[in-house]
Amino acid sequence: MNAAGCFTHLDTPLGRLLLTADPDGALTSLHCARAVPDGLRADPGPFAAAREQLEAYFAGELRAFRLPLRAHGTDFRQRVWEALDEVPYGTTLTYGGLAARIAAPRAAVRAVGGALGANPLLIVRPCHRVIGSDGSLTGYAGGLDRKIHLLTLEGALTA
Repeated sequence: MNAAGCFTHLDTPLGRLLLTADPDGALTSLHCARAVPDGLRADPGPFAAAREQLEAYFAGELRAFRLPLRAHGTDFRQRVWEALDEVPYGTTLTYGGLAARIAAPRAAVRAVGGALGANPLLIVRPCHRVIGSDGSLTGYAGGLDRKIHLLTLEGALTA
């Protein structure tokens, strides 16, 4: 791989996804329908494990991803994203509950929401599992229809 990393696309039930990786092969982003960042080269090779695990996830056969991840963000965002990794498949958690998991004050709920909105690893870092305090399905960078699809797939919502 070159010093800037690489990318590939994957067609899924959610539509076409863009995956990027750093030069070491760690997944750096997974987005729905985005432009390819400058300087990356197309190379599906480093994404074999991600492709296999995402296909198994969408087939209902995988509940936890085991991929090398390297997302860049502030210390606060990193704490929020790491806490997302602990939200089990098929469950949901409120923004306030996620704030409590990282020992942030209740007033940090908006900052937690901002960190979720900046999550570069959709699906793999399951921000779709975070809901409003009243149970509403608020915000998702991939779109609310995709959030509903993912939560239904995981059994957290009924169709």
